[in-house]
Amino acid sequence: MYIGIDLGGTNIAAGLVDSNGKILVKDSVPTNSTRPTDEIVADMANLAKKLIKSSGVSISDIDSVGIGCPGTVDCKTGEIIYSNNIPMQHYCMADEFKKHLDLPIAIDNDANCAALGEYMVNGNKVSVFVMITLGTGVGGGVIIDGKIFHGFNGAASEPGHMTLVSGGNKCTCGKEGCWETYASVTALISQTKEALDSNPDSIMHDIVKKAGKVSGRTAFEAAKQGDEAAKQVVGNYVRYLADGLVSIENIFQPEIIAIGGGISKEGEYLMEPVREYVKNNGFNKFMPKTNIVAAKLFNDAGIIGAAMLTRQTGK
Repeated sequence: MYIGIDLGGTNIAAGLVDSNGKILVKDSVPTNSTRPTDEIVADMANLAKKLIKSSGVSISDIDSVGIGCPGTVDCKTGEIIYSNNIPMQHYCMADEFKKHLDLPIAIDNDANCAALGEYMVNGNKVSVFVMITLGTGVGGGVIIDGKIFHGFNGAASEPGHMTLVSGGNKCTCGKEGCWETYASVTALISQTKEALDSNPDSIMHDIVKKAGKVSGRTAFEAAKQGDEAAKQVVGNYVRYLADGLVSIENIFQPEIIAIGGGISKEGEYLMEPVREYVKNNGFNKFMPKTNIVAAKLFNDAGIIGAAMLTRQTGK
């Protein structure tokens, strides 16, 4: 059995996972990301111990612990080279964790872990699998022949920071026009707010009033009710998302691209026009096309992928 830990900016989620990638038991605690990182790691280890105790197994039954962490990770040493959401720079997370729980450990980028977890459910019979996660930003992971693609320096698969619009919206990375400044849920919320300001009669105002805030669902919910302003927001968002996916397809020609994040729960209302756009705009129009699907595991993907990391490394 394995323990997978998904370290997020809001919560630390962990699960006890069997060899088939099934979560047997899981739990979570708040991250409180502004506190010292050593305290966060201690909570991660304590959460793992709690899972072991609650499941009735012993530490000797656990083959390894895997951690998915935001930022750039040195997978060989377990060092977090840099993370913005949970401030870390050259932090030896593996060494610190082993002070609390001395088990074999593997650490990778959280989006890579989510991709690996989703691959096990959505695409483990294909040679090239890509997962794109839509949330605060746009993350992603690439699985080639069952292995996470890291690039020569371990920093591969940051699709959210490819340029979609030259000189476009300012990104938190410091660059302009990144894909995530147009296709993230953060961007969708911003686009919805602009439409609200320009369209005082839109039923989006009623939806926001009822919900108490603008969310990634606001425009989709109103568009399904026929609101023209909302339909324009959704149409533009689909174009931004699909333009980036065309580039992903052109580069990797994956059999499957899985779209994760809360927005993927819009299902076919989102997926169908995205597929159609990618189909009509990909470079190889006369070759078999990438299958674009909604992710299935949602928040469990990171836990399962992290748990399976030592199978990648052979540790």
